[in-house]
Amino acid sequence: MSELYKGYRHPKALIGYAVRLYLRYCLSYRDIQEILLERGIDITYETIRTWVYKWGSIYAQHIRKRKRTFNDKWHIDEVYLKINGQFYYLWRLVDADGLEIEILLQKRRNAKAARRFLLKALKRVGVPTRVLIADKLKSTRSARRDVLPTSEFRAHKGLNNICENSHQPTRNKERQTRKFKDPCLTQKLLESMGQIMNLMKIGRYKNTAKEYKNKFKQSIMIWNTIVNGHTNFT
Repeated sequence: MSELYKGYRHPKALIGYAVRLYLRYCLSYRDIQEILLERGIDITYETIRTWVYKWGSIYAQHIRKRKRTFNDKWHIDEVYLKINGQFYYLWRLVDADGLEIEILLQKRRNAKAARRFLLKALKRVGVPTRVLIADKLKSTRSARRDVLPTSEFRAHKGLNNICENSHQPTRNKERQTRKFKDPCLTQKLLESMGQIMNLMKIGRYKNTAKEYKNKFKQSIMIWNTIVNGHTNFT
């Protein structure tokens, strides 16, 4: 991956730092521009935006290559987004630990859309889940019968809070950007966000202070390994 940095006059560590700030935290491009300017680094917010869309997806692909097994209990939910005056539905699948497995932005939330999303997720993971939890949307129930016939299905709104809560970073980024503007770029951005959240969002209330610091340092080490172009890790 190091050859991809050829032609850039800024070091890859700086590119990785700016991309991580935007995708992990609720900061705008201009916020990051000010943070860097305070450190004597003069970069326009347009440059940072270009880095995020190019390098965010590249880094996310390498995060996916890590050997990681998901919990055998999946949660599926959809949330609407308004993009250029049109409504879209963002389908999201997370496991019981809150790790994002897959997302897909679609115009519908019918059985065909649910089936397409589950097939995409199953292709990504490779093995079906033991339990699929959803709300009471009938489309999901129908798609599960076709795509995951051996998986147990539970449909109850109260059981699916973990997936509903996973939409919060998306909503925060939507407000911070004053609405998403393009469906394709939105899909690309949110895919990158999800993978970086999987790596960097440790869970402050699930660990002791010492455990949290150690896990955060480990995540930073993995991130730096990816940014520096060394991807042969486990």
